[in-house]
Amino acid sequence: MATAQQNDAQMRADSAAAAPAPLATSRWEKRLQQAVVVLARFGLGLLFLTQLSWKLPPTFGCGSDFAFTTADTNGNLRRTRGLCDWIGVESVYATRDRAVLGINIRPIAQLNGAFIDTIVKPNLRWFGYLIFGAEAFIAATMFLGLFSRLGALVAIGMSAQLLIGLANIPNPFEWEWSYILMVLLSILMFGLAPGRILGLDALLRPRFGVAAARGSRMARAALLLT
Repeated sequence: MATAQQNDAQMRADSAAAAPAPLATSRWEKRLQQAVVVLARFGLGLLFLTQLSWKLPPTFGCGSDFAFTTADTNGNLRRTRGLCDWIGVESVYATRDRAVLGINIRPIAQLNGAFIDTIVKPNLRWFGYLIFGAEAFIAATMFLGLFSRLGALVAIGMSAQLLIGLANIPNPFEWEWSYILMVLLSILMFGLAPGRILGLDALLRPRFGVAAARGSRMARAALLLT
């Protein structure tokens, strides 16, 4: 019995010795991976930063009457400007069949349109600050690497809403993959927590870790969002 166990142990040891050692990631590969994550982080931040200039408060680029884009009886758009324009476009196309990746998203687009028509449009004078603030927050978290996972989570929500409202509309044509890629990049940033590389999150996490070990629930939450 003892001999059989010794033989089994010897066979396992021989197998382990024969197995190839895992390849170590070289220093330049690690630096390349880190550089790519930082580049993607800045890219997402720049994407949202560049979208702030045409929706500045307090009018958010709209006219003084805050008129929204509508459609005439033939379905042709009557465009306005600023945030009122694109919110109106989403509202117009909310009730029309529209395929994204070959799937008709009209049911969920109608829900998005109902939210726009009942909540956003009547209250845009203050709701616009939420939209502007959310996009500014995303840009700040990405550039500073501060609470980057939280910023990425907000970016997922913003990008998904834009995908539902605008992806693949025919006029003006909005390429569906523009919005799909926005969602995917936001998800990637959420998973990678990019602020841990050359960001303020890397400086804060050790402090959060100490506080979390002492039982702080806020510190535990902060660790998840950095």
